[in-house]
Amino acid sequence: MANPASARTIRIVAFGDSLTAGYMLSASAAFPPVLEKALKAKGYDVTVANAGVSGETAADGLARLDWSVPDGTDVVIVELGANDMLRGLDTAMTKRTLGDIIARLQTRHIKVLLAGMLATPSLGADYVASFNAIYPALAKQYGVTLYPFFLDGIVANPKYLLADGLHPNPAGVEIIAAGILPFVEAVLKEVR
Repeated sequence: MANPASARTIRIVAFGDSLTAGYMLSASAAFPPVLEKALKAKGYDVTVANAGVSGETAADGLARLDWSVPDGTDVVIVELGANDMLRGLDTAMTKRTLGDIIARLQTRHIKVLLAGMLATPSLGADYVASFNAIYPALAKQYGVTLYPFFLDGIVANPKYLLADGLHPNPAGVEIIAAGILPFVEAVLKEVR
């Protein structure tokens, strides 16, 4: 529950790609407002801004980080890397770029929740192993909370996906928000 002594609203920015932006969904069905509603239902005084841009790689995110995350932000949910993986980009570059994003946020004294991604098996065992190791390694290196897999519970389940088989439908977004909620709450406790 929210601490009555903290009289200010906690500002969260969901910073990511189409999975955050809400590709093909109404604005209210996208991940940030769904998460905000879930947090408010649990008594938290929060806002969750949508800083998702469809199609972005980690490098695209780094390029717009400073203007996408305004001063006064308390927590950033970093959800990037899926497009790097789908394009088969060098995993070392993706890891370095995500690390730069986390480091820059930490320099600004902003708490980070890292939303992990897993590679599709079709990319081959070596790439999958290399990509899947990125997020746990970064969480350990920078001491940030990791939500292991952003699409947990919906991947490969047509009931929760749009016709493209990649992006969540409104029911899928609800599952994502419910899954990540305890991790967001853990980070909110650090803010206080």
